[in-house]
Amino acid sequence: MSLRDEVSINSLIGPGTSVLGNLQTSGFTRVDGDIDGNLVIDGKLIIGEKARIRGNISAKSAIIGGVVVGDIVAPDGIQLFSSASVIGDMVARNIRIDSQVLFQGACIIISDKEEFEKAKLEWNDKCVLLNKAEFVSQENE
Repeated sequence: MSLRDEVSINSLIGPGTSVLGNLQTSGFTRVDGDIDGNLVIDGKLIIGEKARIRGNISAKSAIIGGVVVGDIVAPDGIQLFSSASVIGDMVARNIRIDSQVLFQGACIIISDKEEFEKAKLEWNDKCVLLNKAEFVSQENE
């Protein structure tokens, strides 16, 4: 990724925009609208203060100012501003949480890259098993 990709926004979901479905983008992405689906970003991600995300997020790094109901995996780091609400797990090598943040979930924070990758895989395996168990119990009802 070039320096230009690090400072200029490559993709923008503006205020008033609603997306239903998964979204995959390259480079620096900013979301100020609503997304009901998973986000896969191969660069930095900013979730604006008025944004609402219902889905899992995978990005290089994430800055959250709005609402996320889903898990966030961002190896380079996660920053939650005071306006943020996150209901889900966070997995990163470092996390910064401002005061007044609403957070409900588990955090995996490991700065060592190899240990982080190992913990991330274990967490992912656990999530897959829990989702399968949830699916099986719904099937039996």
